[in-house]
Amino acid sequence: EVTINYRHGLPVITLTLPTRRERCQFSVKPVVTTVGAFLRDVQREDKGIERAEVFATDGSKVSHATLMEVLLMNDFKLVINNTAYSVSPPVKDKLSNEHATEMEDIKCLVHRLFVALHLEDHQIKKERELLQKLDHLKEELLPLEQMKARIMDSADAKTSRLLWVGLALMSTQGGALAWLTWWVYSWDIMEPVTYFITYGSAMAFYAYFVLTRQDYIYPDAKDRQFLHYFYRKSKKQHFNVERYNKLKEDLAEAEESLRRLRHPLHLRLPIQEINDKD
Repeated sequence: EVTINYRHGLPVITLTLPTRRERCQFSVKPVVTTVGAFLRDVQREDKGIERAEVFATDGSKVSHATLMEVLLMNDFKLVINNTAYSVSPPVKDKLSNEHATEMEDIKCLVHRLFVALHLEDHQIKKERELLQKLDHLKEELLPLEQMKARIMDSADAKTSRLLWVGLALMSTQGGALAWLTWWVYSWDIMEPVTYFITYGSAMAFYAYFVLTRQDYIYPDAKDRQFLHYFYRKSKKQHFNVERYNKLKEDLAEAEESLRRLRHPLHLRLPIQEINDKD
């Protein structure tokens, strides 16, 4: 005979061990313990048990991953070696609404006490980890930052030289057209020349738009040329731009996490609300 009784809110399963022929009690935690764990405890208690299985009343086998809480809701059969026991779990009295509310209040109080006792230690440990991560990221970024500064200076110098060369060419063109107009030829001859030069410039600007899908605006064209020089110089000096950007993103994320950790009110706020307040 297999009996089930509740003691202090926990089910106690009593059964007879086949080898020693003595009654043995097994206390289970229905919310945590599985059927497989319960059967292993039974076999561990009596080494003479070679087979221990649980079946439902319709003959289907109950999985070892099933929780005991689910098993104890209905009748079942416990098979030990060649003996089958029909088990009828008693109906557990449901908690009253008032008792359930008190239990929830106690759980909430225990959780708040746990947070109050361990939150500070957790924050200190997390802050130490973030500081170590920040130091590590800064050490990796330092040589990359120095290399990036040198590449940016070189790209900026080349871009500035290109702008000055463009100004010099435009000045030379204007002076040449003026010299040809007033000293060599007349305006009647130079007028078509200037027209085609203007039309050619318009075609060049349109070609720039077709290739880049951007209007020819001087600041944008300067930035585009700067990036062209920057990436070409980076490739020559083996500067990994993707790795640098990834390290910068990790550094910004770690700094934001550290800022939120040091500001207790920000721990429970979404990042979007924090950014809006800032």
